[in-house]
Amino acid sequence: MPNPILPLWEYIPDGEPRVFGDRVYLYGSHDRVGCDAFCDFRLKVWYADINDLNDFKCSGVSFSTKDKADRPSDTKEWTQAELFAPDVIENDGKYYLYAYIVGSKGCVGVAEKPEGPFRLLSRYKYNEKDAGDDGIFNDAGVLVDDDGRVYIYYGFTESNFGEINPANMYEIIDGSYMRPIIDDTDNAPEEQRFFEASSPRKINGRYYMIYSPRRGSRLAYAISDSPRGPFEYKGYIVDNGVDYPGGNNHGSVACINGQWYVFYHRMTNNTIMSRRACVEPIEILADGTISPVEMTSLGFEKALDPYKPTPAEIACVLIGECFITELDIFTRPIVNIKKGSVIGYKYFDFGDDFSSKEYTLALKTRGQGCYSRVDVIIDDYESGEVIGSVNVGLGDGVYKGKVKAITGRHAVFFKVTHETEGWTAPYFDSKSLFELLDFTFMK
Repeated sequence: MPNPILPLWEYIPDGEPRVFGDRVYLYGSHDRVGCDAFCDFRLKVWYADINDLNDFKCSGVSFSTKDKADRPSDTKEWTQAELFAPDVIENDGKYYLYAYIVGSKGCVGVAEKPEGPFRLLSRYKYNEKDAGDDGIFNDAGVLVDDDGRVYIYYGFTESNFGEINPANMYEIIDGSYMRPIIDDTDNAPEEQRFFEASSPRKINGRYYMIYSPRRGSRLAYAISDSPRGPFEYKGYIVDNGVDYPGGNNHGSVACINGQWYVFYHRMTNNTIMSRRACVEPIEILADGTISPVEMTSLGFEKALDPYKPTPAEIACVLIGECFITELDIFTRPIVNIKKGSVIGYKYFDFGDDFSSKEYTLALKTRGQGCYSRVDVIIDDYESGEVIGSVNVGLGDGVYKGKVKAITGRHAVFFKVTHETEGWTAPYFDSKSLFELLDFTFMK
């Protein structure tokens, strides 16, 4: 499954990946398409067999704060606000959901199975002096340590810490509160300063905190020898704003069949909402550091097949005001494509074919009443080789052009310009030229 890794009509941001048994589970918020607010009043759980990561399934609604036909509210006695950024951990054979609810004191749910459904166990119990962030436990991440102790990390612009009583899993132990775990003061550079999205992990005896820094398009991480810190900033793992319409990022890491991955989200629909789940493989080095990775179109795929139709919406490079949008559950073009727009995909494997001299590239488009040209560039959109071009006409259709035959693994970029000259050209410089639906290479 390429990025995004879930069905293209599903919006699951703030992903917390957890491996339980022979499945990987993705817990996250649930965005609503066409909505001007973050998140939904319900949570869903997606999961896949660790041996078949290209087949994620949905177990349905796992927790809800509003009555729906298929699921009554789990919190009807005290709140009907939106659910943000859940985490789920296992302890003593049960699965505990920690959910932030907007404007409400957070809650803990419990289930017999990792996919839920979760039933309300309790709201957090604590003394006021043992709860930062006004006691709402924003974006809580939970760690069950090897000795059975349970720690919770949370906060919006505050990096807070507490210890949970493992006997009930919702009571904050008196005197355990600490702040900051990650520097959240103006003394820290913006790329390091804690903002939100706490996600703790213990890896090879070290404690990691994955979080969103003040520079919000990145997932940063810090390391400590103790669950209480201090955590030392080490760098960032992925930045969803590199050559792409950026926004907040929230996610974490998981080891699946011996390979580490970072789960994160990207924005669509020209908003900072409508966020979709993505994944990239990462490497944790011997010293514990994580090398930054680029965003790709691959997801769990090793490479894209250029000879099969590629949906436009798996682009990982969007430059020049173009964006992916949902017209309906079947149609997600790249729109607002203007002069100078760049649309990129990483990576295709063109295989070995040393006899062909050229291929045909076919673009399926929706017309905008303009003539334009799409240059096809490999490897780097600024310095890579231009292997051909396609002329796009006024209306809807499939437009074809000849491109140089290539072999091996390459990123592919489309750089767009219009074919208008003279005194009318400035008008077309800022006009939407066409919309891209999908494309394919043909030998």
